[in-house]
This record gives sequence, structure tokens and C-alpha cells, in this order.
Amino acid sequence: MLNKFTSDEVARYYRAACIAELQALKPGNVHLFADGHGMTIHDFIKSADASAVVISQSGLGVGERIYAAVEATNKAVGINTNLGVILLCAPLIHAALNGEGKLTLQQKLLNVLNTLTVGDAVLTSKAIVLANPAGLGQSDVHDVRLHPKVTLLEVMHSAQYKDRIAWQYANQFADIIGFGIKCYNDAWEKWQNKAWATTALYLNFLGKYPDTHVVRKYGEAVADIVRLEAQEIEADFKSADNPKLLQKSLMNWDVSLKKRGINPGTSADLTVATILAQTLIGN
Repeated sequence: MLNKFTSDEVARYYRAACIAELQALKPGNVHLFADGHGMTIHDFIKSADASAVVISQSGLGVGERIYAAVEATNKAVGINTNLGVILLCAPLIHAALNGEGKLTLQQKLLNVLNTLTVGDAVLTSKAIVLANPAGLGQSDVHDVRLHPKVTLLEVMHSAQYKDRIAWQYANQFADIIGFGIKCYNDAWEKWQNKAWATTALYLNFLGKYPDTHVVRKYGEAVADIVRLEAQEIEADFKSADNPKLLQKSLMNWDVSLKKRGINPGTSADLTVATILAQTLIGN
């Protein structure tokens, strides 16, 4: 069962999840071993620091958490470093801070998703426009540049097949609560190392689905090539008794992805949210 957390505790867990993701070698993304895509690891650390307190404030709705965190990040670094992380973590944080203590995180999360409002949709749309993520196009249904007339859950339902973050809202965060946490725990049990468990988690996400951030920028064909490359790397990584021996291969792939301008950001976002969820459930 999940105890009710304080805002300070949740802020600390959220920031720790963000930092854990940065400390892991995640090919194609910014991490401790290499910057990339015009961003540095310091941009992401500043973003985690700026967003942690505001996204975890008591008394806010999900949309308010999202907008406040994106606004704080924008003021801190002036670029979109963590929109996907915020979109995924805000409902998890809201579930941790609210609801009956006897309910599990999954049960609280379901209640949060089912009670999302039109106001949440309006504030989230404003946050997305403020962050201005790469590949943001127009939509015939519930375009974020227009004033939403439906709840945030309905907006996410309409976008779930083109955006894996929206899919989480529409499917009770199944990738995170089910698949992701199991991948992380299995890797932790094997190697007893948080950084390598995080790398394993990221590779599992990247190999399972075409990364929708890559799809938006380069199309499904390129995203599928990256997915197949990830599967090969992940298979070698998973079978390794000492994952450090795969570090050179991971770094070579990191260089290759960045030379092609490919940033699998959605897989990294799912990684952060999974670590947060795993922490909340474990405490």
C-alpha cells in the first residue's frame, strides 16, 4: 500500500529520478558521458532543480502542476528539456499526494486520470505551446494551439496512437507501472547497479516501440530503424555479466545517433517516470 507523501518527499523523489536518468548511459540522449543536440547535462540538472518544487506543490491540479513546471524550466534554461518528463510525472505526483491512504499508487492514478478536467487540458496545452517541442505540428482533433473543449484525458485518448506519452494517459500508464518497473527491477537484481539498471530500462523502451519523438521529427521508417538497432544493443547488454564491457558499443551507438540528429526523447521520458513510479511504490 502507498502512504501519503509530503510535497518535500515527492519533490526529492522526482529530482532523484531525473538525476538517475542523467547518470545512466543512454545512447542518443544527453547523459553524464556526453552532451548532445545543443544541450548539456547542466541544462537538465537545472531543469530538474527548477521543476521539482513546483510540480510537487500541494493543492494544485494536474494541469497546474504541468504548466508551473514547464514555466519554471523555461525560466531556468530557456529550452525544452523536460516536457515529456513533466507530462508523465505530474499525474504520478498528484496520485502520490492525494487520495485515500489505503489505495495503491495504481488505484490512485486511475482516479486521477478519470477526474482530469477541461481546465487541466487548457493549462497543459498552454504548457506544450510554451515548451514548443520539436516536431510539434497541427492536429485536426484537439490541436494544442486551440482552446480545448474536452478533458485532458480525452485529449490524450485522441493522440495516443501517435504519441507514447499520450498513450500512458489513455492506458493507465501500463508501460510504466507494468513493463517498465519489471525491466528496471530485473536489471537491478542482476547487476545491483542503478545506472546500469537505468540503461537497461531505456534500451528496453527503445527496442519495444518506435520512439514517438523520433517519429515526429524523422518519420516512422527512421524510428523503426532505431528500434531495431536498440534491440541488437539490448540483447548484448542483457546477456552481459559485466555491462561495463558494453560501454564502448553503447558510446559508439551514441555517437552514431547524434551524428544523425536522432534523440530518442520519449524513451528517456518513460525512463524517468518509471524510476519515479518505482520509488513511490517502494516507499
